[in-house]
Amino acid sequence: MQDQTPNEEALLSAESPANATPPEATSAPEHQTDTTPSLEELLRQAELNAAEHHDAWLRAKAETENTRRRAQEDILKAHKFAVEKFAGDLLAVKDTLEMALADQNPDSLRSGVEMTLKNLVSAFEKAAIVEVNPVGEKFDPHKHQAMAMIDAEQPANTVVQVFQKGYLIADRTLRPAMVAVAKAKDA
Repeated sequence: MQDQTPNEEALLSAESPANATPPEATSAPEHQTDTTPSLEELLRQAELNAAEHHDAWLRAKAETENTRRRAQEDILKAHKFAVEKFAGDLLAVKDTLEMALADQNPDSLRSGVEMTLKNLVSAFEKAAIVEVNPVGEKFDPHKHQAMAMIDAEQPANTVVQVFQKGYLIADRTLRPAMVAVAKAKDA
């Protein structure tokens, strides 16, 4: 075996038992622990996850219900006390009316009524209540209520006379003005 070429020596050394891989390293060990969880363990984990999600869902549902209930209570309070500021402004009107009626002097009665009207107009301004006195304006069925049609020099459908003033609150008709409207002229 002395006359071997270097390639043959390499082949022989690769095949020798000293360089060979031991059979224990290539085959699976006999007592290897199983790393995949059992079905029972997977089921237990899934049940725990489901319980956690169910609990979170119940808490979110309760929070949503509490928020809805609080919002409804806030709306009820807002409706109940919405006129509180306006009512406070009207107390000054009532006070001046009572003072005017308590005084027996006719001159002070007139000045008391004028002061009352001034206080009422001020309360209306604070509450954004606007008076509608549409004489000379074109008839608007959203703001006016036609009570009569009369012959007039103005163009047809023009407000000629106001029987009762109307009022707007925040650009919404609180009460339409009762008006008489000009008739169309016969040709």
